[in-house]
Amino acid sequence: MRLNNRVLSIFHGLRIAASISLKMEIHLSVSFSAKAINPKLGCFGVLGFLGFAGFWTYSVDGTVFPFAFFLFFGFFGFYYEGKMSGTFMDERFRENIARAKLKAYKITFGVMLLALIILCQGKLFGNLEYTLIASIITLSLALALGIFLSEYLLYRYDHDDQAEESEE
Repeated sequence: MRLNNRVLSIFHGLRIAASISLKMEIHLSVSFSAKAINPKLGCFGVLGFLGFAGFWTYSVDGTVFPFAFFLFFGFFGFYYEGKMSGTFMDERFRENIARAKLKAYKITFGVMLLALIILCQGKLFGNLEYTLIASIITLSLALALGIFLSEYLLYRYDHDDQAEESEE
């Protein structure tokens, strides 16, 4: 029963993070320029290393929640979002946002699907708790990849388009 409560609390935290991301996307669709964010906020991605504390806490008292800290690796995307601060959101930029998010989501959900297919084959190392830990780690890292990759790809697409326009 204790394990079920932990799983529910982890997935509740991931659901809250997804709703915050959705609210940020709605804000982007209404404004005329990209929101101003300091690129130094990307340093919060270092908090993702707290996920490794889960190995210690699991061996001490069986707590698996710290593995969800791997989600913070997605905060490295704030660096690229900060580099795009104040960019005028014209039609080309909005198309780049859609392209970047679509590609990032395809990769993210592909990784999650593959990981879940592999993990649902049975007990990992003969222990169901290890399977739970592996699924928490892979889902957290996949979501972090999606958060980071959408911002990175947007930065790349926008700068590639600007380089092509300057050559012409």
